[in-house]
Formats: sequence, structure tokens, C-alpha cells
Amino acid sequence: MLEKTYDPSLVEERLYKKWENLGYFHQEVDKSKKPFTIMMPPPNITGQLHMGHALDNTLQDILTRYKRMQGYNTLWMPGTDHASIATEVKIVNKLKEEGIDKNDLGRDEFLKRAWQWKDEYGGLITQQLRKLGSSCDWDRERFTMDAGLSAAVEAVFIKLYEKGYIYKGSRIINWCPVCKTSISDAEVIHEEREGNFYHLNYKIVGSDEVIRFATTRPETLLGDTAIAVNPNDKRYAHLVGKTVLVPFVNREIPVIADEYVDMEFGTGVVKITPYHDPNDFEVGQRHGLAEICVINDDGTMNENAAQFAGMTLAQARTAILDALQKIGQLDKIEPHVHNVGIHDRCNCVIEPMIKEQWFVKMKAMAEPAIEALKSGELNFVPERFGKTYLRWLENIRDWCISRQLWWGHRIPAYYCQKCGEVIVSSTKPSQCKCGHTEFVQDKDTLDTWFSSALWPFSTLGWPETTAELAHFYPTSVLVTGYDIIFFWVVRMVFSGIEQMGEVPFKDVLIHGLIRDSEGRKMSKSLGNGIDPLDVIKQYGADALRLTLVTGNAPGNDMRFYFERVEGNRNFLNKLWNATRFILMNCENEDIDLCTMPKNLTTTDKWILSKANNLTTIVTENLDKYELGMAVGKVYDFAWEEFCDWYIEMVKPRLYDNDDLTRPAALYTLKTVMIDILKMLHPFIPFVTEEIFMGLQNTENSIMISSWPTFIANRSFVDEENEIETIKNAVRQVRNLRTEMNVPPSKKAKIYVVSDDEAVRSIFTNGAIVFKTLAFAAEVLVKADTASIEKDAVSVIVLGATIYIPLSELVDIRKEIERLTKEQYKYESEIARVDKKLGNAGFIKKAPPSLIEEEKLKKAKYKQLLVEVSARIAKLDI
Repeated sequence: MLEKTYDPSLVEERLYKKWENLGYFHQEVDKSKKPFTIMMPPPNITGQLHMGHALDNTLQDILTRYKRMQGYNTLWMPGTDHASIATEVKIVNKLKEEGIDKNDLGRDEFLKRAWQWKDEYGGLITQQLRKLGSSCDWDRERFTMDAGLSAAVEAVFIKLYEKGYIYKGSRIINWCPVCKTSISDAEVIHEEREGNFYHLNYKIVGSDEVIRFATTRPETLLGDTAIAVNPNDKRYAHLVGKTVLVPFVNREIPVIADEYVDMEFGTGVVKITPYHDPNDFEVGQRHGLAEICVINDDGTMNENAAQFAGMTLAQARTAILDALQKIGQLDKIEPHVHNVGIHDRCNCVIEPMIKEQWFVKMKAMAEPAIEALKSGELNFVPERFGKTYLRWLENIRDWCISRQLWWGHRIPAYYCQKCGEVIVSSTKPSQCKCGHTEFVQDKDTLDTWFSSALWPFSTLGWPETTAELAHFYPTSVLVTGYDIIFFWVVRMVFSGIEQMGEVPFKDVLIHGLIRDSEGRKMSKSLGNGIDPLDVIKQYGADALRLTLVTGNAPGNDMRFYFERVEGNRNFLNKLWNATRFILMNCENEDIDLCTMPKNLTTTDKWILSKANNLTTIVTENLDKYELGMAVGKVYDFAWEEFCDWYIEMVKPRLYDNDDLTRPAALYTLKTVMIDILKMLHPFIPFVTEEIFMGLQNTENSIMISSWPTFIANRSFVDEENEIETIKNAVRQVRNLRTEMNVPPSKKAKIYVVSDDEAVRSIFTNGAIVFKTLAFAAEVLVKADTASIEKDAVSVIVLGATIYIPLSELVDIRKEIERLTKEQYKYESEIARVDKKLGNAGFIKKAPPSLIEEEKLKKAKYKQLLVEVSARIAKLDI
């Protein structure tokens, strides 16, 4: 027997240890089974479980548990990411607290500290994922800097380099002055910020004429190497080829013509600073312009900034504007809202700068990734996110993959100390072509996403040929948020196609963000974050999981309400109590669940058939990744059809030990409850396991039991229709009794009148059920109204009319007296409001909201008066 109440704190940890110890999460390659593979998006080793992780991993676990029960050779591969920038920042900050500078410590010692950090914190989030119920194969857990994965990274780098896809060159990149490293376009988020347009003028050399333009960044003018106009702009055609003088550095720069300039925007003139703007860099490349750097790596002005050298960017901006004002070259300042690039890790404003970096040529690899989506080889759920994927790929630029960091995969490139030749190799070369033997390895590491892009196949043993790789790749589905489609999804797709010859997954299931109850994104700055571990501690993992998936449609954000968590905890208790009810009635009963009884009643067949149909619907929902819809249907069926209807219908039989159909009722209760538990198990694994093990003794765990499927001999269409007819009649009678304020304890005689023999048969056969649920003292089924009292009230159902004598429900005289008092009260209230609204002084002084409130009161009282008058008229016959 189950405990009186369900306490998740006593159940969840025990059951998880049982599953893990018995090896239920682990599966070896079994070629006799169809594989189902999910790769966990590896959380950072700096991370702690947050609501995004909880949602992402709950969805993955649901699919994994579902497919495992369906008999698939199921692999959910877990792991963690080294997260180069995020981890290095954490370690640097920790060193600062100890009074140690990273550079003073040195690379080797720093990396020792990094691995210590990984050992200390790397397993924290995986332990937290266990508390959520994640049934991934922990025996196969990987880390992006494992030896095998590092070998894969080196192999890909070397292969792409030899193919000509990886090169080193000086190009404009995104530079983070705080992290002091390059970052990729995908790591830059754009925020709208309030700023200014600074309208300046440059003097045309050898003329009194000036040319006017506006800029948002006057501090970069010291690096200007041209002024550009549109070649079709007649206003400035006479100036093309002339020069202007850059203030403070007195450098002559040309006026050039380029299609990049929008002659409809502002004055149709732009300054060109190739070193510090990506668009200007492209213009500079076309025109062979000089590239002058005026900003240091730490975001201060350098020696090329004349008298402003050493200032921060903010200080330089103020000083330059003051100086321009004094020399008459600042025309005006006007407010302007514009997009600013922000590093997603440290929230620092990024600086576009020309740096020598390692890049991957993207065009050739982007094309097959684009075709994969267009051909249907790759599928997004919802489909609309395919547009995000395409938009990124179709506008992709070469990928900057080098980072000025120490923690990460070091670039496998070596430089000859004599001739400077670059040799890309997995090991340090022994000799250069020039005969020299001294080499220095490139100091940079690779972008974190370079290794993450290989995750679907590197984790399975690539570049080695393994049984796991052959069986489990390509994977089945990727579950991830829409915020990393371009970070990770795109890169995995083109990497999978390039290295493995096929996409790494067929489907990409996109989920939204978890927002707070007001719809705001959860963040530290707002202080509105909710720790899923706190929710688990208070309500249990199942209640949290059910909250995260109920009503959750693919791709859509959802709001988190604690009221929903409490409601879902109540549902778990409902299942628990229903099972206790079943078990209490099954004591000393040997119920064979393998053989369907021959004496099933109509109600038994009805609920068995409904459950049977539900398995098909829920399976279809899950196969289409409609997880929220699937669990919603099982939830409604379990609470309403099974608990609220069938258990109530079956109670008279259970309480009568002489009823020959009692064993059939117990069979049905157990069978349907087990089906409910199995369909709910992927969503709420702990409570379903505990109940399942208490309800039956033939299977070792619900987790490895078989998924319920449609069974032909459990389909009873006629019986479904019959019980639905009775249910409809019960609802109508209950509504009528509610309208008349009749308590459930008041029993009444009920007549069912129909000229259809089939309908009469339904109510005759179901008389006991109908009598119980409709609070009837007696149920009389008739072909006509000949013997029915004249004062009976009636309700109509399909094919029949239900009559209840008024005298059976209420004392008519007393009820009329009570209703007449109500009638007088509403008439008095209406008169009071009319008097108030007719008072000119009240109307003049009262605020509009109060007047409107009184009008609403009058409308309400009038409606109540109509209703009570109608009830008096119905009774006064």
C-alpha cells in the first residue's frame, strides 16, 4: 500500500539511484533495434541549473523516455562545454581576488588552475540535472576538452586548413576590450541605445568650401582615411578626388565615390575609418585606403590619437567634441537611437578592429547546409525557425575562429623561428623545409563553438570509426532554444555535412524562453530569476517538469507561475489518491491483468475504449513534438474521465462484495490507471514509477515497460456513445439542481422519457450509474409523459427529455418566499442607483469612474432581477 500522502522528497532521490544503479539509462549498440539519439546541448562548466536548462532537458528527457518505452535503442548523450571565454573570465576574477595577475602566473600555471576549476565545478550542473530526473547515459558523459574530442578538433582544423577553408589574415573582427579577445558575429548581440548624431565639417584643402557629415563615433575620426559620397550624387561630384584635412592630426585624406553611401540619409556624406568599422573596412579594401588604428586593445586611445592618447573612449569623445567646438568644426548635436554591438558574455560594447586572426571560409560549407533545409533533409519545428537559419547562412561571413585566450583548444599551428613558415600539425614539427628545428606554437585558442560544432559526431568517437558512430549517427532530434540557432545549430549542420557527409540530425525542435509571471526575461539585473532547484525542493521535480511542458508550444515563450506548480502538485496528489483508492479495494484480490474479463459492464468498456483511443492520439502528438498537447490530453483524461467520472460510476459495484462484476471493475481500474501512468511517465517520471510499482508486481520499472498502443479488442464504440449520453444527462441535471440551489444530499425522483427504444435501453442499462451521479432517489424510464407530475421541471438531452418533479427538489412555497425576498432586494437596489444617478449634484461632483461603477451595478441588478423573476414564474404554477 502506498503512503497516505505523496512526498517527493522521500521518493525522487531513491528512485533515481535505483534507475542509475540498474543501468536503465545506458544502452549498448543493438543493431536489432532502431536507434534514437539525442545530443544534450552541453552546459558550461561555469554554469548552474537555470530555468532554461530545466526546460531544455525536460523536453529531451520526455522524448528519450518515450522512445525508450517504445523499444528504441535509445541514446541521450550528456556532457559539458569548456566555455573558453566564460570560464577564463571566472578564473581571472578568482585570481584577482587572490591578488594574482593572469600574465604573471603564466600560461602553464593558469591552465593548471583551469583544470582544477573544471574538476571542482564541472560536475556541479550534471548533478543538478539528475535532480530534474534526466535519464541520459551518464556512462558516456563527455567534455569538450576530453582527449578524444580534442583529437577531433585537431583533425577538423587540419583537414579544413589543407582544403584551403582555414586561413590566417588581417580582417575586421569584433574585439572585446574587457575579455581582450576576438569574438564571432554570433556572440555579438545588438541593443538599441540612446546616443547622438554629431554633425561635423571638414575643410576642403585649397578651398574655402567645407563638407558636412554626421557620425555617432567622433572619437574614431583620428583614424579617418577618406570621406565618401555616392557616385550618383550631383551635389558632391565636383569634390570627388579632392582632399580634406583631418583635424588634430592634420592628415590629408581623399574624397571618394562609393555605392555604399546612401545619398538619401543625412547629408549623403560619410567618414571612412577602415580600422574601426566593418562597412568602412570593405570600402577601404575597394579603394586601397590606409588602415589606421587609434584604439588600444583595452579600449583606450593609442599613440595615433595625438593629444587624446591614453584617454578612455568616453573621455576622448568629450575632449574631441570640446576641441572641435573651439575650432568651429562641430555644427550641432542631435539625439539618435542606434544599434550598439554588445559582447553577450560580459555586456561590454565591442570594438570593430582589424586584427590578424584565423578564419574559416564559409561560403562553400554554407551552400550544402542551405540545401539541406530546402530539400527537407533538415526540418525545423516550428517550421518558421528555418527562416532564421537560412537568413544567417545566406548572409554569412567568414568565421573568425581564433581567440586570444589560454583556456581552450590551442590552434595546432607552428611557426618556424628562422623563416616564419607556418606548419599546421597535430604535433610539433621536427624540422622545417629550411632545415631549422625550432618552432613556436600559435598562442591563440579556438572559438568554443568550433569544438561544439563537432559535438554530434566527436562524442561518438570520430575521427575513429566506432560502432556507436555507425549506429547512432546521424542523431534523431536536436532540442534547443531559438537563441542559439546561429551560434550552434548552423555550425553543427555545416560541420556534420562537411565531415560526415550528412546532416547531424533530422529534426530541430525549438523551444522558447521561460519568462517571469509578468512576461519579463529572467535576469540577475531584474532579480526575477527562479532557481529550479528551489522549486524542486518545495514541490518536487515532477511538479516543475509538468509546469514547464503543460501548455508549452514549440518555439513559443511561456510565463512561469507558482500557481501552476501548485496546481500540478495537486494533480500528482490526485493520481496518488486514486491509486490508493484502487489498492484499498483490491486487498486480497487476485486480478489477472493479462486476460480481459468477459463480464465487463458498459462503463468498463467505455473507459477502456477511451483510454485505448487516447494512446493513439498521444502517440501522434509526441511523434509530432506536440509535447504540451500530449500531456494536456492525458491530464484531462486522468482527472476528468477516469477520476471524476469512472471512479464515481464504479463505486457502487466496489462497495458490494456480492456484485459479480466487481472483479471486472477492479481489472478496469488497474488497467486504465497503468495506461495513464505509462503515458504520463515521460513527463512525470518519479510519481508514475512509485505508483506503478505499487499497483503491479510483474514489471521491474515503468521506465523499461512497453509504451501503450491501440488494442483492437479494447475498442467499444457503442458503449462510448451510451456513456457519453448518460454523462450529458447527468451534467444537465446537475446544472438544473445548481440553478435551483438544491444540495447534493437532496435526492429526487427522475423520469427519462424517450420514444426511441435504443435511448431508453441506454438509461435502463445504466440506471445505477445515472442514479448515483444525478443524485436520484429513483430513475424511471418511460416512453411518454402520461404518468409524470405536472409541476415537473425538464431538461432536454439528445433523444430524450429528463423530468424532475418540483416537489422532489424544493418546498415550493418556501422557495417562492425566498425568491420573492431576493426580487424585492434587487428592485430596491435598482431604485437606489436610479435615485443616485438622477441626483444632479452627485453627477457633477463624482469622478467618472464612480459614475460608471454605479451604472455597472444597475446592469448587474437588472440581470439578477430578470433571472429571479423567471424562477418565481416557473415555480408559481
